[in-house]
Amino acid sequence: MSAREDLAGLVRRAGTGTADPRWAALTVDAARARRAAVLMLFGVLDDVPAESGKPLAPADLDVLLLERAHTLGSHPGQVAFPGGGIDRGETPVAAALREAEEETGLDSGGVEVLGTLQELGLAHSNFLVTPVLGWWHSPSPVRVVDYGESAQVFRVPVRDLLDPDNRVMATVHRAGRTFDSPAFTVNGVVVWGFTGIVLSGLFDQLGWSVPWDRNRLHPMGV
Repeated sequence: MSAREDLAGLVRRAGTGTADPRWAALTVDAARARRAAVLMLFGVLDDVPAESGKPLAPADLDVLLLERAHTLGSHPGQVAFPGGGIDRGETPVAAALREAEEETGLDSGGVEVLGTLQELGLAHSNFLVTPVLGWWHSPSPVRVVDYGESAQVFRVPVRDLLDPDNRVMATVHRAGRTFDSPAFTVNGVVVWGFTGIVLSGLFDQLGWSVPWDRNRLHPMGV
């Protein structure tokens, strides 16, 4: 089965309405939360090879991410999927594609929308987020469109994300409590928080994950 077929199968399973327990912690008060959507865009690996030489599957796949500008008031410097708030009368799919075009300059005509996954809560900013899963059948150039919003836009090989050497547990101390979540150290950044949790849960559900050391802690200075 191909990576695209694996992703499409995940969408079909999500359509059964059964919430995945691995994302149970990502909840908010749905009655008060604002709606948003993100584009989880996977495609055939471009001409920049993976750094990892491990025989991890799928070997020829990457995903589009961006690093938020360090001057932003909300989640500065964090790595995220392209996305943002859903406008009145807009569907999650339309919002995710619009935001991705605005943030990365991609041509959404080259994106095959496979479907949406279950809504997930972003408690820190009170958003209820719909992940839109896409397949990049005709990749277009991407870039930072507005440096006031993003520091970099990049495609990261899935093999590098799956490499156990690049997986850590990010830890954050807030209000006398310690929070930890799955994270990835790739492309000179740490993919953690909401994005790290979603990617980790996605890989687990797809059966792509390989064992990694969850005792490797990476403190985050936030």
